[in-house]
Amino acid sequence: MRKLTYYAVFEPSANGSYGVYWPDLPGCTSFGGDLPHAERMAVEALGLHIYGMEQDSDTLPSVTLPPFEEMPEGGIVMPVTIFPDIVKNELDNRAVKTNITLPAWLKDWAGTQGINLSQTLQTTLRGMYDINH
Repeated sequence: MRKLTYYAVFEPSANGSYGVYWPDLPGCTSFGGDLPHAERMAVEALGLHIYGMEQDSDTLPSVTLPPFEEMPEGGIVMPVTIFPDIVKNELDNRAVKTNITLPAWLKDWAGTQGINLSQTLQTTLRGMYDINH
């Protein structure tokens, strides 16, 4: 299973919260109300960022080892590790809502038959997907 680790900078605020950023991943940022919360949010942010890059076929940057040239006062550098294949599986298989259009009589009939429209559509589409792949 793939494992990726990038070093994040946890920058403290006066109120005890932490901003998080990755020098190697411009645009990847996070935030937490305290350090443990910031660490949890950093894992989520890194996973989503890497997922997005891979969806866009972007090349993942090499890891730069600390110390970084520009460190904020009181900043903490920590490794943040993710398992991209687990993140991809979770995101690709999450349930999403979608609207469909049916004639009213068909929706009413399905209701009287106890047919779950979401389940029926999902089963049908999975069958079609399996035939084509």
